Amino acid sequence: MIDVAKIRKDFPILTREVNGKPLIYLDNAATSQTPTQVIDAIVDYYTNYNANIHRGVHTLSQEATDAYEEARAKVQHHFNIAKPHEVILTAGTTHSINIVASGFTSLLKKGDELLVSAMEHHSNIVPWQMLCERTGAILKVIPMNEQGELEMGVYHELLSDATKLVFCNHISNALGTINPIEAMIKAAHEVGAAVLVDGAQAAPHLKADMQKLDVDFYTVSAHKICGPTGVGMLYGKEEWLAKLPPYQGGGEMIAEVTFEKTTYADLPHKFEAGTPNICGGIAFGAALDYINAIGLEHIAAYENELLEYATTKLLTIEGLKIYGTSVNKTSVISFNIEGMHPYDIGSILDKLGVAVRTGHHCAQPIMDFYKIPGTVRASFSFYNTTEEVDVLVASVERARNMLA
Repeated sequence: MIDVAKIRKDFPILTREVNGKPLIYLDNAATSQTPTQVIDAIVDYYTNYNANIHRGVHTLSQEATDAYEEARAKVQHHFNIAKPHEVILTAGTTHSINIVASGFTSLLKKGDELLVSAMEHHSNIVPWQMLCERTGAILKVIPMNEQGELEMGVYHELLSDATKLVFCNHISNALGTINPIEAMIKAAHEVGAAVLVDGAQAAPHLKADMQKLDVDFYTVSAHKICGPTGVGMLYGKEEWLAKLPPYQGGGEMIAEVTFEKTTYADLPHKFEAGTPNICGGIAFGAALDYINAIGLEHIAAYENELLEYATTKLLTIEGLKIYGTSVNKTSVISFNIEGMHPYDIGSILDKLGVAVRTGHHCAQPIMDFYKIPGTVRASFSFYNTTEEVDVLVASVERARNMLA
């Protein structure tokens, strides 16, 4: 069990008002809120040891380097990654995916096939489309059904010796579906394909074990898991990272530079050109400390209770339809009310102090599948309460009556 009342005291923003109403923050799938413990880590860095890392011999630089590499070690431990140099600290999931997509340009040829799931965020679609344009590779789609689940039978039919890469999110940001990535990874490996899993939405809700999954690449954004924006992780198996060329050229990623030839640094620095988001990396580590002190297993259990409670309550509203009804899902509810535009509902909820997301959630193919312009998405975190769910439901009911 978790003490939600105590936890809420760690999040200063939860005490503010919006439009004269207490803030009900239900946009956690877009970004989570930040606890004081992480804010303090940011302030401490800029107050006491702000300096560039890795190249300095002075005390501040050495302290900053130690703190940054300690954060890398925390990421390694949290995701059970075999080697520290398999952790590439990036600007976030989008940056991480683009590193891999860029690197595979030299590894693919015309006619090679890439498989992408139908429920991906645009960040896990567009880079691969660009890769296909550069290489002549073919992008094929793993379809989904009305419940928001991937059609695994079709997936197995699509896999072949021509398949080189498979891309899938661990959890759908638009539907909350938890995808069967263990089975997908195993099947892909049987035909010799590599797998990249977008773990941005999974990291706040479950602990992904890289050794158990045997995945080739895994991406995470810190701001989804109580950390700061602009920092994240790319995990890659050493053998794959060694094959990929650097994504960017610059300082830190080199071994030696002359005008005749440049040689590149070893992992992980080969993919970490320039001055990184030092403070962000350190705060990412602090966020993982915070989450692990509570326990992801406790977080998942509580969030599942919120999901079930909110689902039951929302379905009492006339005309309300939920999109994404997989048995295996996390604390995301995407819904519409018949005859009403999601933007209009979201705007009224904001006036009532309830923060939700409206639109296609950077997953436009999902909306096209359901033939809708978008949804209202309420996404819950471990600092939300059933009382806040009650406010959400009452506010949606009020919005429905106003728009009827």
